[in-house]
Amino acid sequence: MKRYIALLNPLLEAFMSVAKHKTVHGGAREIHISQTAMTQRILSLEQKLQTTLFIRTRQGMHLTSEGEKLLRYCHVVSDFSHETLTGIINAGVKSIQRVKVSGPSSIMISRIIPIGMKIMKQFPQLYISFDVNDTENSVELLRTGLSQFAILDPQDITSDMESKTLAPEKYLLVCTGKWKSRNLKDIIQSERIIDFDESDQTTINYLKQYDLLQHAQSDRLFVNRTESLSKMLIDGYGYGVLTREFSKPFLASGDLITLNKGKTYDNILTLAWYTRPEPPKYFLAIIDAIV
Repeated sequence: MKRYIALLNPLLEAFMSVAKHKTVHGGAREIHISQTAMTQRILSLEQKLQTTLFIRTRQGMHLTSEGEKLLRYCHVVSDFSHETLTGIINAGVKSIQRVKVSGPSSIMISRIIPIGMKIMKQFPQLYISFDVNDTENSVELLRTGLSQFAILDPQDITSDMESKTLAPEKYLLVCTGKWKSRNLKDIIQSERIIDFDESDQTTINYLKQYDLLQHAQSDRLFVNRTESLSKMLIDGYGYGVLTREFSKPFLASGDLITLNKGKTYDNILTLAWYTRPEPPKYFLAIIDAIV
């Protein structure tokens, strides 16, 4: 649905457009003004606010932290504009509200999406978009207002965010069912760990917790999608960790087996959002329901 921005100041409208396209040219083309006029609007806005909103590089226009805060504000005002204009145009007919939640695939699939579907039944005019995202840009999506909620590691929470700690994800150490006759030490010594990327420490933390890391190979394989990672585990390319919820059907079918007697590692995650003045009921319902 097209976003109404008619109630925004023209300077803020220009700012939103450049932030969206990351270039003055693209932003100017969207709102049908010249590049010179667009540059003047951005400079004028920065002068009025007495701050720098963009870092200008050869790769494009990148938001500063002040720019990120302003963009979140613009999204809130834009949403309000949409609600106001829709209410006027439709003579009191309830308007559709849209919210996006971003987070890693394991918890999104097992927990967040089912909860979100229940909330949408409670609020029929609420449309929740689920951004299943195993990369690290959920923080950026939240900061710029492109997502209203994000599932983050506690270390990614900043002082200007609101957050709540969620029930931990229970991780199991698993491998292909083809290795069911092999013992744990043999697998750890002989096979490679499969993780999302080099920054992913979940399997390593699991092995540390149970004093197994000293037996493990240092080489790891990487694939940054949970579905692909589970496929590599099933096919016997290595071993690693999956959440108990996500691995349940694979364990039931025998495609995967648990190692280390099914002992688990708790991975703590948080729900993060930015405070809104007088948040609507559906916004508060989402915060309460996601646990």
